[in-house]
Amino acid sequence: MNSSEAERLSADQLRELVRTVPDFPAPGVQFRDITTLIGHGHGLASCVAHLAEQTNAAGADVIAGMEARGFIFGAAVAAYMGKGFVPIRKPGKLPVQTIGVNYALEYGSDRLEMDPTAINDGAKVIIIDDLIATGGTALASAKLLRQAGAHIEHALFVIDLPDLGGANRLRADGLTVQALMDFEGD
Repeated sequence: MNSSEAERLSADQLRELVRTVPDFPAPGVQFRDITTLIGHGHGLASCVAHLAEQTNAAGADVIAGMEARGFIFGAAVAAYMGKGFVPIRKPGKLPVQTIGVNYALEYGSDRLEMDPTAINDGAKVIIIDDLIATGGTALASAKLLRQAGAHIEHALFVIDLPDLGGANRLRADGLTVQALMDFEGD
């Protein structure tokens, strides 16, 4: 065990490191900004250690993260655990043949893509991202990973915004959802 594990910050202490920016990106929205958390070395290390503990308990072979902030936490957890990391990308970002899935947004649609050879058929994959709001991106990622042959049952997040219902949407899709902290409201 390294010194950062022995002195790991609690979820409540990590919550205090998340900055709230009122009225961003629109009036009435309370934006939960993780840049203050990732800019705090001990906070970031503690967050990664907590997520790695949950990833280990889920028995994941591989970690997947969605562009862009899922790369921060997912890749860090993968490195911490000595596991592979699979990036779920926005369209046109990968230099190889990809598979993709379109998904609905509040005002339009988007697409996620991945290299289908990045996952061994039947690999136990866990999704890690910074925040779960409405769940659209995480649901699309799970669908894409399943299309690639992954076995996916868990999704981990640093922050849950339970009032937006995303975690419940993922649970309805058969995923176990965990978050280190939650914030009521938008």
